[in-house]
Amino acid sequence: MPGTRKLGKPTDQRMAMLRQQVTALLENGRMETTLMRAKEVAPIAEKMITLGKNDTLASRRQAYSFITKKDVVVKVFDELAPRYKERNGGYTRITKLGPRRGDAAEMAVVELV
Repeated sequence: MPGTRKLGKPTDQRMAMLRQQVTALLENGRMETTLMRAKEVAPIAEKMITLGKNDTLASRRQAYSFITKKDVVVKVFDELAPRYKERNGGYTRITKLGPRRGDAAEMAVVELV
């Protein structure tokens, strides 16, 4: 499901981090992270919202297998999916913020449109 960036982590740690960040983005609607992580998180979050638009038992089970909090899955299917019902993709926006002070990593904000 995720892209090809390794983000300096083994596969299990990378998947756990992406699951947590997608859950946080869908829960709060906005998240500040590094640019490379943002570019990995945004397509996965869009896929979860697309699953929410197709409200079947199979799509709910797929969402439960990736999103770590049950109340966030309920939010995706009950609030977010109806909000983006007329929109065909493009549910997230990435805005660059500039370098982080400590290590000069490029920072970005990922938010739901």
